[in-house]
Amino acid sequence: MSDHVLDQVAGPTSAPAPRHVGWGRASWRQYRLERRMFWRNPSAAFFNFLLPLLFLGLFGAVFSGSEANLQVIVPGIAGMSVMATTFSALAMNLTYLREAGVLKRIHGTPLPTSAYLAGVFGNAVTNTAIQIAIVTTVGATVFGLDWPPDPAALVVFVTVGVCCFAAMGVALSHFIPNFDSAPAYVNAVFLPMIFISGVFFDAEDAPQFLRDIAEVLPLKHLIDGLSGAMVTGEGVAANWVALAVLAIWTAGATVLAVRGFSWEARRA
Repeated sequence: MSDHVLDQVAGPTSAPAPRHVGWGRASWRQYRLERRMFWRNPSAAFFNFLLPLLFLGLFGAVFSGSEANLQVIVPGIAGMSVMATTFSALAMNLTYLREAGVLKRIHGTPLPTSAYLAGVFGNAVTNTAIQIAIVTTVGATVFGLDWPPDPAALVVFVTVGVCCFAAMGVALSHFIPNFDSAPAYVNAVFLPMIFISGVFFDAEDAPQFLRDIAEVLPLKHLIDGLSGAMVTGEGVAANWVALAVLAIWTAGATVLAVRGFSWEARRA
């Protein structure tokens, strides 16, 4: 990222904020800054936001004549969208901000740590909500699928999925030594998981050993929950196993995220 962009990121955030500014206002200001910086970084906007939608358009066009395949693709892309906008985005961004010294500068300002993290998390949640809305709308209006029969279950699984993959993204950033290697680390987790978990095909059609691996991965269970909410109408109660697996992953990733968080760069 260029020095100009770094100044845009670090400058407004690192400037000492008036001490009378409340936590809510500080969080809101940080959130607005994160939204502006997201769209000013074209590569992040593409890979973390537009790429899942591109896949939806491509695979939706390929399977436009098969409702059964579309009922697999649409929830799968929705699950991929949740992972891309939280796990991938946070792992990459936090690694860059840490190694560029931005986090250290932020830590030395009056901006509360919780307010800064709330702004970052709120940005990821906003991107997820927009993508889920687009995927749902395209599935119903373009590909002819029904609107989600259980919107409440959809909200529940998207919310739990966001928490799960956001925590995983923060946790992974602790293991990434520098920003140059961040894409390799992130994609080494992201790409195998989306293919094994059945984003582009029915996971039940995969070989048994891949199904066994998918059963322990959170993305497969998120897709199961989204499929129940968006296609079959099965609510939270019918997918309680998926919800439990996501909760376990969320708890474990949160512990790693909190214990390993560092404001200091690792570079020499």
